[in-house]
Amino acid sequence: MKRKDRAQTTDLKPAGLTGPSDSLIEAILAMRSAGELRCLLEDLCTPAELEAIADRWRVVPLLLAGMAYREIHDRTGVSVTTIGRIARCLDLGAGGYRLAAQRVLPGANRSTD
Repeated sequence: MKRKDRAQTTDLKPAGLTGPSDSLIEAILAMRSAGELRCLLEDLCTPAELEAIADRWRVVPLLLAGMAYREIHDRTGVSVTTIGRIARCLDLGAGGYRLAAQRVLPGANRSTD
């Protein structure tokens, strides 16, 4: 699978979003600290949902480092199917995982191609 070429931009979607999640996006962007965001996420999500989201994020740097799916599974307990979905998002998704990784993970500018 070839990674989609995406423009380096901070706004991955066009201005004037019209989707049903716009209000949620605005609420997330309104949080002013990690603590505020944690509170919002704890109110929005069940503990299992937060754990699933955190697990997905834990997989991103391992995929970017080129680790095999089975090794990631053994290390994290995340299913190979979920790891595959995350890898597809890194390669063909909207670009959010990759952009976030570039901003917060050391050495994340590497390609998974």
